[in-house]
Amino acid sequence: MLAVRAPDHEAGLPDKRQVAASFSRAAASYDAVAELQRAVGTALADRLPMDLEPERWLDLGCGTGYFSRILANRFDSAEGLAMDIAEGMLQHARPQGGASAFVAGDAECLPLHAGSVDLIFSSLALQWCEDFRAVLSEAHRVLRPGGVLAFTSLCSGTLHELRDSWQAVDGHSHVNRFRSVERYRQLCTASGFRLGCLDVQPQVLHFAELRQLTYELKALGAHNLNPGRPGGLTGRARIRALIQAYEQFRTPLGLPATYQVVFGVLHKDR
Repeated sequence: MLAVRAPDHEAGLPDKRQVAASFSRAAASYDAVAELQRAVGTALADRLPMDLEPERWLDLGCGTGYFSRILANRFDSAEGLAMDIAEGMLQHARPQGGASAFVAGDAECLPLHAGSVDLIFSSLALQWCEDFRAVLSEAHRVLRPGGVLAFTSLCSGTLHELRDSWQAVDGHSHVNRFRSVERYRQLCTASGFRLGCLDVQPQVLHFAELRQLTYELKALGAHNLNPGRPGGLTGRARIRALIQAYEQFRTPLGLPATYQVVFGVLHKDR
């Protein structure tokens, strides 16, 4: 299901059809390189209210179902629903279980009845949504009073080392663009939810060589999906120039790749 673009859609974000296709292709390789995704999702699960006892939960943007299985173990008496826009991810997740149903769906237009879930858990998926206002509106609609929306997303500044290195080479970004944390805060404040927390926690990975980072991004399905991105093959001379430009960021731990991760826990009081 693809949502119609709403007036608040963010210019420059990737087309979700391309996002769905990219992550579908990456389903088989995703878990092998998803160290950051697991760490961030685990940190989000730790932020859930201690007294939360949902009758029904939704893992929104479930990917390979890793956190669907975590939620199923934590809330063992609850019904679980796993949803993703990428059918390839759902095909990979279904045989591993964890949820009562695995459904293709879009966060901007949820195929769920109003007041039908108590918890929406979404880790590192909502950054791909053009219209975050619609995401919040849909979450508010389908949550019951007392329900919780817990999410992580990426904001501007993510992979700034790679972005700046490419800029030095050819003046193009080559890095996915994400909305600012200020925009997240503005939209969450106006959403009708009560903010339990909304903050940014930088997460830094280190690589011995640049090709390890670029391989990981491709294996995750999170390589450059910007509209208007440069086409064609990247020549050897440009790659050598990129490697040289990125070396300025090297630390004793290796080449850093910084992810600016937004953590949000929102409550529907009524």
